[in-house]
Formats: sequence, structure tokens, C-alpha cells
Amino acid sequence: MIDNKELMKTGTTTLALNCKDGIVLAADKRATSGYLVSYKKFDKIIFIDDNLAVTVAGTVSDVQLLAKYIRAELKLKSMRTSRENTVKEAANLLSTLVYNNIRKMSMIPGISHFIIGGKDSTGFHIYDLSPDGSIVEVEDYISSGSGSVMVFGVLETLYKKDLSVSEGIKLAGKSINAAVQRDIASGNGIDIVTITKDGIKKVFTQELSAKVEV
Repeated sequence: MIDNKELMKTGTTTLALNCKDGIVLAADKRATSGYLVSYKKFDKIIFIDDNLAVTVAGTVSDVQLLAKYIRAELKLKSMRTSRENTVKEAANLLSTLVYNNIRKMSMIPGISHFIIGGKDSTGFHIYDLSPDGSIVEVEDYISSGSGSVMVFGVLETLYKKDLSVSEGIKLAGKSINAAVQRDIASGNGIDIVTITKDGIKKVFTQELSAKVEV
């Protein structure tokens, strides 16, 4: 029998910050299989379109497939309606996919946790999509994964409502670094992405080595 607490655990660290002039997304780069580091350069921030991106946590195959689904569905919806999709529409659609995914009978639990960040005609928005398919709009900041405990500790202390994107980039870096230093499932690098009036841009990426010279 699978323990629900074990089922909901995801070994990673991602975050999203609401800033006065945009959104900052950040994540580490380590993918794990239990205690094995299976991949050191995994991109956990996926661009969906020119104004929308998601951070991912959970079973790699599930998050990758669902990201492909949502990208295709939003493209089709935009073509059919001849208008741009809103961030809320994207979040609602993806939460439905997540809800259905975790309730499928499978030998491998379909765990997927997404944080959606994007802009539309109404402004900038962040939504937290939990592994059970629930959806919550985030006004300030959110983090996911096993390193989120460390991230929340940093953000509770340093986050400000009137934070600029440039300040948010520095805070995101500090937050992910705190998780990398203490969470064994997070590490090997940091990616930071911004969403502003000019669209989506990866503003920082750095690989971290754990090699020890002897």
C-alpha cells in the first residue's frame, strides 16, 4: 500500500515570485531516482508560449507529457477562438489534466506539480497547481518540491510586496541556493526566468559542480 505522504513528495525545488513589474520563476537542475542523481542538467522551467511558462516537479515523464499537452491544447484553442489565451484559462486546463493524470490506475504514480506564471491582457498572474489537481492563484510567492521548506524560510523574511523584477532575480537566486545547500534532492545548478511586458526570458543559468579533487 502506498503512503499518501510518500506519494506527494517530490525531490526538487522551484519557486515563483510576483513582482511589481513582472514575474520571476526559478528552479534547481537536479533530477533524482531515490538516492541516485539520475540527471544533472534538467530544465524545470518550461516555456509554453511567448507569455506563459511553468515550473515542474514530480515524475519526469508525467510533467514532460502534460507540458506538451497543454502547449498543444492552448495553441489549438487560440487558433479556434482567434484570441490569446488568458493565464487563468491555461491554469484551469492544466489543472484538469493533472487531476485526471493522478487518478489513473498505474504501477507508477503520476505525480505532477506545476507552478504557472504568465501575462495576459489583465496583467501578470501566478497559479499553483498541486499534484491532486487543485488550483490556487498566488498573490505573492510560492514554492514546490522537497526544497520548498528552505525556500519559504528565505521568502518569509526577505520578500516585499513592491519588489522589482531585478530584485526578484536576486531573491530567487538566494532562495534556490538555500535549498541546494540543505536539500539532498536539489542541486547541480540554478535557472531563473522572468516574465515581463517584453515576454519571457531566461536571465540566469548556472551549473554547480559537486566534484572533489583528491
